[in-house]
Amino acid sequence: MQTVNRIDPLRSAVEALRRDGPVALVPTMGALHDGHLTLVREARARAAHVVVSIFVNPLQFGAGEDLDAYPRQLERDSALLAGEGVSLLWAPTVDVMYPAGFATGISVAGVSEGLCGAARPGHFDGVATVVCKLFNQVLPDLALFGEKDWQQLAVIRRMARDLDLSRPHADAILGVATVREADGLAMSSRNAYLTAAERAQAAALPRAMQAAVAALGAGVPAAEALAQLRDAVLAGGFAAIDYAELCDAASLAPLDAAGGVPGRLLVAARIGKARLIDNLPVPATRR
Repeated sequence: MQTVNRIDPLRSAVEALRRDGPVALVPTMGALHDGHLTLVREARARAAHVVVSIFVNPLQFGAGEDLDAYPRQLERDSALLAGEGVSLLWAPTVDVMYPAGFATGISVAGVSEGLCGAARPGHFDGVATVVCKLFNQVLPDLALFGEKDWQQLAVIRRMARDLDLSRPHADAILGVATVREADGLAMSSRNAYLTAAERAQAAALPRAMQAAVAALGAGVPAAEALAQLRDAVLAGGFAAIDYAELCDAASLAPLDAAGGVPGRLLVAARIGKARLIDNLPVPATRR
């Protein structure tokens, strides 16, 4: 596996890889776990070569968030990626990604405005900006993201469609199902912030979400199902809930009940030092 951290060597390396066939990009912030490696494996099944980026993006962290504490494990991550057959690791520094005088940002209206967008002002502007830069730097034929960050995936697809990106085209931005621990907790780099006791309590989140999906499927109004979810999560040991909403899976517009369009149940909750996000599909129902 080749590792590069400057733009010109990156472009030369990707150009050489592309001679063999399609190139897939898996953007990450490092601290890799099996969720990330699942993305890599899916990318390898779909492309001749896989490029993985590792960059802890300061633009998507707000004041008082965990930018400084976010785990950085480049040597460990590099070994994991080499073992998965990744062809190229793109690991730029902050000064390479945002050189002196950098003054451009991307803002995606609509899908970015509620949920994590409301709880973390400016977060998705930072996400859209860095992902657009990564796409322009690597020019991948396809890119893969985890569905755990469902709103992020919606923002990136909207950005690619609105800006007429061709590498990758919006239709080649693929979501991969959330990878979960044995007790149902979604894998996340921020799970490392949990103590042993908090980690055991954290399983209350996916349990409550599964119960809410079942209730919604049985025709329970969203307000009632979400109130039950909040009560169960807080009773399970979480300190606070940033949001718990049923939304249209595509537009992220709020829904009053499961209905004629595919829905998504999205939750963000805080326990200990961690803010955990998760989501589950809510199938369309026939009335």
